[in-house]
Amino acid sequence: GEKRAFSRIVDKGEIPTCNILGVNIAAINIEWLLEYLKANVKSEDGNRLSGDYICVSNVHTTVISYEDVEYCAVQNRGLMAIPDGGPLSTVGRKRGHKDMFRTTGPSLMDELFKVSAQCGYRHYFYGSTEETLGKLYGELKEKYKGIQVAGIYSPPFRELTDEENREIIKRINETKPDFVWVGLGAPKQEKWMANHQGKIAGLMIGVGAGFDYIAGNINRAPTWMQKVNLEWLYRLIQEPKRLFKRYMHTNTKFIWLAMIRGK
Repeated sequence: GEKRAFSRIVDKGEIPTCNILGVNIAAINIEWLLEYLKANVKSEDGNRLSGDYICVSNVHTTVISYEDVEYCAVQNRGLMAIPDGGPLSTVGRKRGHKDMFRTTGPSLMDELFKVSAQCGYRHYFYGSTEETLGKLYGELKEKYKGIQVAGIYSPPFRELTDEENREIIKRINETKPDFVWVGLGAPKQEKWMANHQGKIAGLMIGVGAGFDYIAGNINRAPTWMQKVNLEWLYRLIQEPKRLFKRYMHTNTKFIWLAMIRGK
């Protein structure tokens, strides 16, 4: 029945983790994650991950977690926090997790969308602007033949009233999604997912700028830059005003705390 969809059937113990600055980062790679999702999202007893969430974690979110106890709890309370930032997996491998590799939001989206038609996955997109969602929808339909977009919604920028929030939950759940992609940016999207844990019928994944990448608003770094952990530099060149202060603060702090002091 209804209740079943929201019960935690999954044993979180099967997800290996590496604690970095207090955040239990999943010590995994994209192949592992895709297998895991395939086994649990459309299983014989329905979507076992329904109502739960995945944080797509990087240096920025990990340093914020180190400085903010509540946000750290949000990162750790979901199904898992995957290593989107290259430095996270580098630290993880140094600490003995040899199969831990960078698992980014955009790559995860791409891999899941590619197998969507054959797996029968339904996707809901929550966040961003009407304009970006329109472009995203067009790109998805063109690039991933047969993909099922259950719904898209651009929420108002302000705080929602309780009534509006109930309405949104109802609206999302009526579309019966398997995946609910949340593009509100960090730390807002993680807090939103934590507040909706157990209420949303689908697995929530917070993908930050993922919507913008697919819509073509921003480009991903060349593969060679991604491989040597320089995607942050590429993004900095694209959005210097917005990202300079963030990177100066969080990158230096991460190097000092995680890489030098081993926290």
